[in-house]
Amino acid sequence: MKTENHTVVGEFVFRGFSDFREHQLTLFVVFLPLYLLTLAGNVIIVTIINIDRRLHTPMYFFLSMLSASETVYTLVIVPRMLASLVGLSRPISLAGCATQMFFFITLAINNCFLLTAMGYDRYVAICDPLRYMIIMSKRVCLQLAWGAGSIGLLVAVIQVLSVFRLPFCDREVAHYFCDIRPVMKLSCADTSLHDIVNFVISSLVIVVPMGLVCISYVLIISTILKIASAEGRKKAFATCASHLTVVIVHYGCASIAYLKPRSDNTQGQDQLISVTYTVVTPLLNPVVYTLRNKEVRDALIRAIGNKSLA
Repeated sequence: MKTENHTVVGEFVFRGFSDFREHQLTLFVVFLPLYLLTLAGNVIIVTIINIDRRLHTPMYFFLSMLSASETVYTLVIVPRMLASLVGLSRPISLAGCATQMFFFITLAINNCFLLTAMGYDRYVAICDPLRYMIIMSKRVCLQLAWGAGSIGLLVAVIQVLSVFRLPFCDREVAHYFCDIRPVMKLSCADTSLHDIVNFVISSLVIVVPMGLVCISYVLIISTILKIASAEGRKKAFATCASHLTVVIVHYGCASIAYLKPRSDNTQGQDQLISVTYTVVTPLLNPVVYTLRNKEVRDALIRAIGNKSLA
């Protein structure tokens, strides 16, 4: 029977927010503006950084890469989620599910390591400012960005091939997108080994970059505390505030979602946790960097002023 079931399952359907059926329209009204703000904010950041030469620095290069990655990341997941909230959800083929999972994993891991590269950039800027432009050369920045993307691609290929080699006996995914755990639960094979491998990989791609960022900030803080003037310390902390805010929320959400024990949480609780890193966290990047970062705000004002004059 298992073999027959495996041959029958050619597509999946998402259960979506079935635990919140009476609130689905409210969720749509909340999530749609957040999604549009995320897209608009990240596109604005990428555009402003590209057109304003004053922002052609390593820190803003990584910020533009992160914003571009976050834009694609939300495009992969959120439109189908919004459709399901208004009853327009359609089945997704196994190939479509594998593609969504591939891009989700690639971009999520890419974002983790881009934040690590940004932490290293802040470390060099504060702890070795005289050699900053030598160390953070264009070549080094490109290599760090390439490394972040390559790690994401490699892990995604391994994870997707591992999951979609399993035989599937059920077609209803207890989620609103093709995440690893909910899809593996549809298999009629023993997934114990896959669960262990998934947890180890998830731990490495979250804990390693998070640890590197922590080391960077320990060294940054120790250097800042040695600055004699209060004004100098304040200015140095200000250059890290935006990045540190995004790091805390990003790694915090990822850790709660993927490093917690196999859960006693309900499906609804797990989905609410997922919303934080698929909807809320991508919005945080443009909000924090436009509200807290003076250089980005000034560049935006200059761009608006130039357009008005034209």
